[in-house]
Amino acid sequence: MRKILLPTLLMLSLGLSAQSITQPPSGDNQKSRVSQWIGPVEVTIQYNSPDVHGPNGEDRKGHIWGELVHHGFADQGFGISKAAPWRAGANENTIITFSHDVVINGKELKAGTYGLFLDVEKEGPWNWIFSRNSGSWGSYFYDAKEDALRVATIPLDAPYTEYLTYGFDDRLPASTVAYLQWENKRIPFKIEAPVNDYYLAIIRDELRNSPGFDHANWMAAAQFCVQQKTNLEEALKWADYAISGPFVGQENFNTLKTKADVLLLLGRNDEADNIMSRAIHKPDATVMAIHQYGRSLLAAGRKDKALEVFQYNFKSHPEEKFTTYVGLARVQTALGNKKDAIRNWETALKNLPDDQKQNRPAYEAELKKLKESK
Repeated sequence: MRKILLPTLLMLSLGLSAQSITQPPSGDNQKSRVSQWIGPVEVTIQYNSPDVHGPNGEDRKGHIWGELVHHGFADQGFGISKAAPWRAGANENTIITFSHDVVINGKELKAGTYGLFLDVEKEGPWNWIFSRNSGSWGSYFYDAKEDALRVATIPLDAPYTEYLTYGFDDRLPASTVAYLQWENKRIPFKIEAPVNDYYLAIIRDELRNSPGFDHANWMAAAQFCVQQKTNLEEALKWADYAISGPFVGQENFNTLKTKADVLLLLGRNDEADNIMSRAIHKPDATVMAIHQYGRSLLAAGRKDKALEVFQYNFKSHPEEKFTTYVGLARVQTALGNKKDAIRNWETALKNLPDDQKQNRPAYEAELKKLKESK
């Protein structure tokens, strides 16, 4: 038994000796991670962050670019790569992950995880490199054949930054600018994504599941398309389902107005008007909802139609002494009926509710302007 046990223990000890204990990162280059969402698109950069002052405290200012970080592609004396770019960080590979397909500096890149490298040039543009090899250590095993994408970039002067830092700036609904910043340089690349397409894909899937049992979600899906001015034919189907879908649809002011908004964008104005004529007669059509519809008609230059709506609001809500008069004042002003406009503004101001008192100066200014006009 002992003859069997000793070799077994020896083999086990050899296997265990190959394992490493957890220690601080080499050179005190702390591990870092930063993420940013572009709509539903998640972008994550994982890297090790060196500082300008070396691990022994030496000041390396003025010796980063072109010295500590080599120019171009270099043989680093280890690994199989004889022409490697900078690892754009320290220690292990810097890696970047995209949850969806994106566009980098105008070039398409598929969703996935990539090794991120940087070609630092003495003159002219530098180059970001996205490699399909995201698992190797540093750039010692870099192979240009594994490049998924290269994009040019212009390095920018930046405030002094001690620790190499990745971040995101210029964050817009469909794009952001990622950057590496260290010492006195910032090196950016722009990330764009067709977020509306991705949202629509998500919405379609959700409407096939439990959210599809609520008319409000069909309405919200159509409203998204209206807001983004996209996918209008399908939006019209969603709006119809919100109104009349089996066991789901509800015909009310909001669902009808949503359909009318889609029809307007499709250029089907007469149909939209007919829908809104039904909408403003619904029990849930509030004074303010009808007023806002009238305001939208004014904004579209449809003064006569706006007059019809404001007059209907006035007649249907005789108890309302402010909002309906404001509506009439605005449309009479637009139509050039100065006398009627002044009379309606004066009545509205006499009945100004508490929640509108902060707007009194603006209303009085409109009235004054009317009185002083020729």
